[in-house]
Amino acid sequence: MPADLNPYGGVFGGWIMSQMALAAGSLASRHAKGKTVVIAADELRFPGAMAVGDELSCYPVIEKQGSSSMTIAVEAIARERDGETETRVASGRFTFVAIGADGKKREITPTV
Repeated sequence: MPADLNPYGGVFGGWIMSQMALAAGSLASRHAKGKTVVIAADELRFPGAMAVGDELSCYPVIEKQGSSSMTIAVEAIARERDGETETRVASGRFTFVAIGADGKKREITPTV
């Protein structure tokens, strides 16, 4: 939407990054079965550009899990508003830590 544009009329990269973080956070909370917080965002790349009105889809995948943290890779794909053409517009990795009710990190059940 126009409110999400940079001064040059392109979609603001920070908005795309926030959508990626939301997708990663949703997966992190489901996987950890509770509250998680992002502690790092790494390897952010913006190889393509979105146009106003494009649809953005974010695809998160857990790459690595520790005892209380996980790294989630996210790929962001834009689809043109009135067609089927898709463009990879961003990718990155987000690290999350599981947090307990006491606000301190907690263990995550190991994956099989």
